[in-house]
Amino acid sequence: MTTLLIFIIVLFVAVAMWQMVKIFDLAQVGASNNQVATDKDNKFNGYMMIAFLIFIYAITIASFVYLGDLPLTSNSASEHGPGLDSLMIISMVVIFIVQTITQFLLHYFAYKYKGEKGRKALFYADNNMLEAIWTVIPVIVLAGLIIYGLFTWNDIMNVDESDDPMVVELYAQQFNWKARYGGSDNVLGKANVRLIDLDKANILGVDEDDPNAQDDVIVTELHLPKGRPVLFKMRSQDVLHSAYMPHFRAQMNCVPGMVTQFAFTPTVTTAEMRQNPDIQEKVENINALRLERKAEIDEAGQDLLYQFDYLLLCNKICGKSHYNMQMKIVVETQAEFDAWMKEQKTFENSLLD
Repeated sequence: MTTLLIFIIVLFVAVAMWQMVKIFDLAQVGASNNQVATDKDNKFNGYMMIAFLIFIYAITIASFVYLGDLPLTSNSASEHGPGLDSLMIISMVVIFIVQTITQFLLHYFAYKYKGEKGRKALFYADNNMLEAIWTVIPVIVLAGLIIYGLFTWNDIMNVDESDDPMVVELYAQQFNWKARYGGSDNVLGKANVRLIDLDKANILGVDEDDPNAQDDVIVTELHLPKGRPVLFKMRSQDVLHSAYMPHFRAQMNCVPGMVTQFAFTPTVTTAEMRQNPDIQEKVENINALRLERKAEIDEAGQDLLYQFDYLLLCNKICGKSHYNMQMKIVVETQAEFDAWMKEQKTFENSLLD
């Protein structure tokens, strides 16, 4: 009902504005209605094009100075992260150079060659050399970016099984994440949403009769050992989700009815990332903002001070609580990970009688 009322109000406002324009036109009695631009009109439009060119360059420079985080991407925490960041930086530099040149030419030529009485425009019906230049150069640049991107993608997605990656399942459902480790045998047991049994706490639908499933470990906080490849198998219980781990430059859709995968090797522990000067500056800024809302945060029963953690987020709008669908990720040394894993219950021991 609210949507309908908003639509009706917007419609009425549009009609009222249209009527006001018509009244304004009728009120211009005796005014010139010549549709042909004069030298004064052309001169004004030419100056406005230059003014707009200066405006967009000023906005661009201000955005870099006040909002930019050069070199655009930083603080990657996975083995493939720097390569992906390099691809992003190169793409952005090429786009920025092309945009700067083409926008300058567009606005400058509109000013320089503005219409003037008595001056006839000189034009070429065709120019094979110019057409070849503006066709071949973009083809070469785009082909280079695409080929570079494909090589980068293949390096990321081709999992080398000889590296013995740790197998972890990410299970998505509205609106939370679960993680399942393959256990001591590093093999995930079979699972199906039809096998979900809440009475026995089988929340992921793991096959209770599968021998490989008995030592699986299901958790709500993802722990990863630094320096070891991790192969993620992803499932969704209900709708389309997307597992997004920004600091690891990792994202993959979680599709109902099928298993998708993504692999990476963590290279920076949580403790090490918290010592990063860029991260410390961001944390200080966040905490300064939280202190301004101290009463509201205390009333909500939340911790006042924020501390950095890696996060697994959902990057698909999956429902009303999509914004809150996240899971903490802890990257630690192998010894710390092994100690944490020993404290967890296996799937066999987590079932209720």
